[in-house]
Amino acid sequence: MKIRDFIKRSKYLVYYFKKMDWPKYKLFFSYARKQTGRGFISLFCDNIRSMYKYNIGVIDYFLFRFFEKDPAERARWVGTGYKYEYDLVMNPKSTRDVLENKIKFYEAYEAFVLHAVCTLDDIQNRTEKARIILENPSGKIVVKDSLGQCGWDVEIINSADYDHESLFKYMKSKGFDLAEEFIVQHPDINRLSDSGVNTVRIISQVNKDNEVEILGARMRISVNTWVDNLASGNIATSVDLETGKLNGLGIYSDITKDRVSAHPVSGIVLDAYQIPLWEESLDLVKRAALHRPENRAVGWDVVLTEKGPELLEGNHNWCKILWQIPIDTGLKHVLEKHLAELPHRI
Repeated sequence: MKIRDFIKRSKYLVYYFKKMDWPKYKLFFSYARKQTGRGFISLFCDNIRSMYKYNIGVIDYFLFRFFEKDPAERARWVGTGYKYEYDLVMNPKSTRDVLENKIKFYEAYEAFVLHAVCTLDDIQNRTEKARIILENPSGKIVVKDSLGQCGWDVEIINSADYDHESLFKYMKSKGFDLAEEFIVQHPDINRLSDSGVNTVRIISQVNKDNEVEILGARMRISVNTWVDNLASGNIATSVDLETGKLNGLGIYSDITKDRVSAHPVSGIVLDAYQIPLWEESLDLVKRAALHRPENRAVGWDVVLTEKGPELLEGNHNWCKILWQIPIDTGLKHVLEKHLAELPHRI
């Protein structure tokens, strides 16, 4: 390893420890020890050594089950450090703001969004956008921080309980600056899970010829919660790109939980379940990817409704866990191919 890379990854290590969810780390560490029979020092040293060698996050070691994999298999996986560096090349900091800030996102990708949205300023100034939000047919309003991630800093409230003034005061007190019409999802998706709005993460890559390639699709499915993120205890499955059918078992991000063949609440079998409007969803993503091609690799969260598919958000730092774990395969070779085609390298 080059000295430059060692120094950089040492900085990453400090960051990983600073941001670590220690209860989760202890749970995963204990689980790995029981699975392998290895001692504390042996497992911990392998964990840190792998972080440096494969440019993964400390917790990635457990999520990717490196404690069960040989060096050749470990080298195939995209970890946190590698993905961070990939994102810097594909989605530069100078252009990714439109993906990080949901207000800017909805302005830039308005043509790909069907549900109504408005800002805190709209509500204060009683604009037409604010009126539509307050009178939207779902009877619910989603209020959030436009810079929030992973479903955090989001609430669902009843529109009948608010007028312009009270909604403005409530949002301001909570630090929210964006209000959205509650999305009523397609009946076929609601049948699968009705506790939250479930999205399909479709990952697009603009290649060297400025053509859109789809790197994968994963269905995120809520389990007794109104968000669908893996971090909130939900499940995810792979999606067959040709058919739009769910493919295989559902996975949790908690490695101590077994994969599931059916939804834990609805009981619907996951494998081969058909996602509606699949061709329309792929077309939507391809058009969105070329709308702002300066961000070359984006994870789009697509909502399926009876009106058609629409974008909920675009992610410059789309989740490498969601991409790889449902298919239990490391996909670094996919990203290496696209890096090799560009003048900049990791």
